[in-house]
Amino acid sequence: QVQLVESGGGLVQAGDSLRLSCAASGRIFSSTFMAWFRQVPGKEREFVAGIRWGVGNTYYADSVKGRFTISRVSAENTVYLQMNSLKVEDTAVYYCGGDRGGYSTMHSSYEFWGQGTQVTVSS
Repeated sequence: QVQLVESGGGLVQAGDSLRLSCAASGRIFSSTFMAWFRQVPGKEREFVAGIRWGVGNTYYADSVKGRFTISRVSAENTVYLQMNSLKVEDTAVYYCGGDRGGYSTMHSSYEFWGQGTQVTVSS
């Protein structure tokens, strides 16, 4: 069973940067799709960015394309989300998740999740 622990959230101002980390314990198979989602109260968890663990192909939501970068370091079993030019509307709890079935932007298909880390962007 894979367990995920996110870190790196915090309170920043608009235009600042943050880097989130997602450390995994347990084996992540090359076919696994790892992704960052975010959620605000009253709304569904939404896909932000994802990466194919084996080959490293990356995918982004339109709202973050050009500002966020997802990466992974296999040797560290860690996924990162570099967030630049942060906006107030990026405020949310950010979750790291894994889908053994491959690419997916639907949170319901993910088998394992971290506990989340709060990102707050002030104007």
